[in-house]
Amino acid sequence: MITKEQVFEILKPIVDPEIQLGLVELGLIYDISIENEGKRLEVKMTLTTPMCPYGPMLVGQVEEVLRMLPGVEVSKVTLVWDPPWDPRTMASDEAKDKMMIW
Repeated sequence: MITKEQVFEILKPIVDPEIQLGLVELGLIYDISIENEGKRLEVKMTLTTPMCPYGPMLVGQVEEVLRMLPGVEVSKVTLVWDPPWDPRTMASDEAKDKMMIW
């Protein structure tokens, strides 16, 4: 059965093209739910802003990765806006350094 850690790892290569940092590194992946012995996955994620021009593309990339996971029969990506994304508290230290946020 797949674990949350494995899903986070698989999502790491997906990059926000505007910021040039990964969604996981930016803290945009809020939660991963695994049900039915790994057959059903849901990823709750947000975007840097509700008007992000790359939003549909990023959601599509996450959906595509989830569909390719062995054993997963149903996958869902849910965009959430609460809490609002704040890079000062949600991004990794490495991402903060790259964005020059201290």
